[in-house]
Amino acid sequence: MSEFCLKCVDAVSHLLGMDAESVDMVLTSPPYDNIRNYKGFRWNFHGLVFELHRVLKPGGVVIWNVADQTVKGGESGTSFRQALHFMESGFTLHDTMIYYKNNPMPSGGDRYHQSWEYIFCFSKGKPKTFNPIMVEAKYGGGESNMKNRGVDGELNYTKAKRNTHTKVRNVFAYSIGGGISTRDKIAYEHPAIMPEKLAEDQILTWSNSGDVVYDPFTGSGTTAKMALLNGRKFCGSEISEEYCDLAERRLKLHGLV
Repeated sequence: MSEFCLKCVDAVSHLLGMDAESVDMVLTSPPYDNIRNYKGFRWNFHGLVFELHRVLKPGGVVIWNVADQTVKGGESGTSFRQALHFMESGFTLHDTMIYYKNNPMPSGGDRYHQSWEYIFCFSKGKPKTFNPIMVEAKYGGGESNMKNRGVDGELNYTKAKRNTHTKVRNVFAYSIGGGISTRDKIAYEHPAIMPEKLAEDQILTWSNSGDVVYDPFTGSGTTAKMALLNGRKFCGSEISEEYCDLAERRLKLHGLV
């Protein structure tokens, strides 16, 4: 496939025309509940999951960012039901990550301010790629006493050198909002923008240069932009002609298409 492919069509129709096992990674934030009005369009969740499993390569992953709407005093549970259906459809729930908002929108009522969303990592078998984000370990490089208990219950200590770096935890914190989620002003023509740093962190973790990254709900084009900037190929669908045009205009600003 070419480096960039975007079809203005519903996701399932697009996937039906794609070859089996042709995608390395899926990264998306689907429309959920009625939190945003995406031009009134609807989508086929069950058909989408079936087709994603078909087109994903063995060891590929789906990164699925989703949250729940509060309706009549209770949360919808959409996220849980979707996760269970992915698992029933042959995916492994490899990791449940959290997208934490440093500056969430204040909310009223009898609940704490909603400051996070799920990032599910569903894999088709064991993930073939994992490039963890590493940070300097607090006590890295020094020695530590490793404790273990012998067969008679006695405690034994051995000296071991600490690692200099460690993986980050699976809670990813980002500041969001105008000029922060992205500096691309035209992107805010879309009602729900994925933070560019969130997209980049996940793409770098679960894919390699030259891999195909797919987004069934391309929206403003954040997944496409960060995939192409980081040497991946991008394939996506978007049912709204307005948002297809928006994504392509945004990518042209950066010379990516």
